[in-house]
Amino acid sequence: MWDQISRRTFFKKTGVIGATGLIGLKSSPVISSDDLKSSVIAVITGDPDKAVARAVEILGGFDKFIPHDSQILLKPNISFPNPAHWGSTTNPDVVKAVAALAVQSGAKRVIIADNTMQDSELCFEKTGFNAAFSEDDAVKLIQLNRESFFTEIDVPGGKALKSVKIAKLIGKCDVLINMPCAKSHAATEVSFGLKNLMGLVWDRKFFHTGTDLHTGIAELATVIRPQLTILDATRALLTAGPTGPGKVQELHTIIAGTDPLTVDAYATSMVPWNRRSLSAQSVTHLNHAATLGLGKIDLNKITIIKETV
Repeated sequence: MWDQISRRTFFKKTGVIGATGLIGLKSSPVISSDDLKSSVIAVITGDPDKAVARAVEILGGFDKFIPHDSQILLKPNISFPNPAHWGSTTNPDVVKAVAALAVQSGAKRVIIADNTMQDSELCFEKTGFNAAFSEDDAVKLIQLNRESFFTEIDVPGGKALKSVKIAKLIGKCDVLINMPCAKSHAATEVSFGLKNLMGLVWDRKFFHTGTDLHTGIAELATVIRPQLTILDATRALLTAGPTGPGKVQELHTIIAGTDPLTVDAYATSMVPWNRRSLSAQSVTHLNHAATLGLGKIDLNKITIIKETV
């Protein structure tokens, strides 16, 4: 799906080779189309550094995902100016573990970026991201807070989205790793990997007020396809999401997979969200994504490898 739709559409709309100066997402020498459709996920509980390393090892190791001298884009959730223990944003310690492993595996540069819901300066500061990466020369933090950072692309076959402005950074990087947190959401029941992709578009408000939110999230996932999803479930914001404060449960867990929908489907089943037990089939945007052929949501058809480290 990524090779057939997202890259072609991105190139057509932006002219990534030449005047724009963009490199363009490269055809990965290590990730096949079969890998992108994989229904294997790793669910690892324990210390974040060890859990991240083991989860990716199960999926084939970072060498499988990180080409030498590549530029890697990490997309955590930094949307709100809240401390990490609230569970409304991705734990910077988890992102730091992924960034370090990417550099060890040959990445030349790691970029961490988000279009935050609230003031970006405050969000990057209060969530702990500025402090976590202030002395890391291999990592660059980018606040996607200007419309000039985005380019408009078509959404082939889109009903809720005919086109969307997505971050140009996607075209400048070799690999996109989606790093959502695990939290409830007032409008979408849950907010995991697919919902987290909204931080790579310019007009987030349109999804909530200008179209059907659930269909829009699913259709966005047809044109932004991360090669890897690493979901931070070290903490789960069970209620009062997406902003918090609410009830937080310490899960100390990392969930990783190449199929973003499969990762979301498993996370939906982990704990009650908003005091309700949910299945992926009962979450509208996940159900829409499955209908679009973006992955599996039936846990009986998913290989789940669980370990404690």
